[in-house]
Amino acid sequence: MRNSRRGAVDPFIVMDVMEAARQAEAEGRHIIHMEVGQPGTAAPEGARRALAQAMETDALGYTVALGIPELRARIARLYGDWYNVDLNPARVIVTPGSSGAFLLAFTALFDAGDRVAIGAPGYPSYRQILKALSLTPLDIQTANENRLQPVPGDLSELDFEGLMVASPANPTGTMLDKRAMEALIDLCAEKQAAFISDEIYHGIEYEAKAVTALEITEEAYVINSFSKYFSMTGWRAGWMVVPEDHVRQVERLAQNMFICAPHASQVAALAAMDCDDELEANMAVYRENRALMIDGLPKAGFTRFAPPDGAFYFYVDVSAFTQDSRAFAREILQEAGVAVTPGLDFDPIRGHQTLRFSYARSSADIAEGLTRLQRFMAARGFV
Repeated sequence: MRNSRRGAVDPFIVMDVMEAARQAEAEGRHIIHMEVGQPGTAAPEGARRALAQAMETDALGYTVALGIPELRARIARLYGDWYNVDLNPARVIVTPGSSGAFLLAFTALFDAGDRVAIGAPGYPSYRQILKALSLTPLDIQTANENRLQPVPGDLSELDFEGLMVASPANPTGTMLDKRAMEALIDLCAEKQAAFISDEIYHGIEYEAKAVTALEITEEAYVINSFSKYFSMTGWRAGWMVVPEDHVRQVERLAQNMFICAPHASQVAALAAMDCDDELEANMAVYRENRALMIDGLPKAGFTRFAPPDGAFYFYVDVSAFTQDSRAFAREILQEAGVAVTPGLDFDPIRGHQTLRFSYARSSADIAEGLTRLQRFMAARGFV
């Protein structure tokens, strides 16, 4: 049977690493997971309790395509609480995770062949979803002096119909401050290009609050998710904020693509937004883990990194040790029992010289993983 060229996307390498780690665990090995961007905690207790109650009293059938009205209103209130932004709930669209939001955004904003600029290193699924929709991703090779975030000078000579940024970013954890984001928004306005802000790591910040594009403009698509700060990865619940005159178009797409986001996940997400004590306890773990990594990675010889502003990743230059990050990651898994992600997932050009380390799991796991990495690197004479 014939295949479409749109389906010829690259694999998500971190998922392959996860499978290799699973196989090792099935063989009886204890693997430390530093590969996947997934909190080690479950959904907040209040969220699970609310869903259990709803399952006793509600059929949990389809919701309207835009999402449960109470959840949309609560999301709008979050923008007032976090950023002092007065947001109309009518602009909020609940989606099946941020991945569903990417599909809706790219389909609503662009036509086949349009060019969408994305920073490299960056989340690999941006590139692959764009390809699958017959769009053209433009990888922008960001610079260390800009903390691997795009700046107008990287883009001013290029033609593109859209720009997607992430702050805090995956895999680097770096953020755009208000002035830097405003400069990119202004450039897009000059070029009549759409601006999309991926904000799924908001809430997971360390020394400064992340800036939402909605503080600067209403002419942007803002994407967020319950996966990271709210610790609900497998629930597949996210949201998108769009300009008011785009809501109906996105609604029509959502009706046809998804019908609605999972009803059960929406119930849990609504309750999760008021579980402040538990969510902040998770943040205390991330802060401790970040400190462990800042101390422990250099002891293993990994010195070339910028401490993250947010999220829960370190993106490390390992060019002193290898020119094949995929093989190096495989060796670390096999010999040290630590799963890490090759940089090729995030940057096809320079990623052969980088690794991403996630510190989203328990502090005990992170400490053990660092000890194993130190032994592994010492055995090879790297430290």
